[in-house]
Amino acid sequence: MRAIPTTIPEVMILEPKVFGDSRGFFFESFNQQAFNNATGLDMQFVQDNHSRSSKGVLRGLHYQIEQPQGKLVRVTQGAVFDVAVDIRRSSSTFGQWVGIELNAETHRQLWIPAGFAHGFVVLSESADFLYKTTDYYAPEFERCLAWNDPAIAIDWQYDGEPQLSGKDRQGALLKDAELFA
Repeated sequence: MRAIPTTIPEVMILEPKVFGDSRGFFFESFNQQAFNNATGLDMQFVQDNHSRSSKGVLRGLHYQIEQPQGKLVRVTQGAVFDVAVDIRRSSSTFGQWVGIELNAETHRQLWIPAGFAHGFVVLSESADFLYKTTDYYAPEFERCLAWNDPAIAIDWQYDGEPQLSGKDRQGALLKDAELFA
């Protein structure tokens, strides 16, 4: 596994070693020791989640204000544009975002630390999205930033109006949101 820093160094792209031949491929989708060695982190993951979404579905930008979750995300079918927004007021990259395409062909993963809002939009006809979290889901602490906040100005790399849940339509602007210190 190789870790590649993004423009926000704490957010990392992880590339697994993929072994392929005419029969298909094999790779370790997660190995604690390889993750620790590649990232320099020592995280414990406590929950795995799996969602399937149709083209144009945008999920996010989600975070938990208490019990914040670090997330290791990947796509096993299809393609998404995945985004992390730094919402730590004390950070030099506060309010900045980083985004990458995750898809089933490259097997890349994205490490998103606690203190970031996270979201993705589906670029393919459908996508299966899997992620590990460093803390348990706590709906009472879940918050949502507006996906289209002009102060953040995310280029979602998707033409058209995304499909949103009712909760995601109510996302707060960064200036009004409950954020991390």
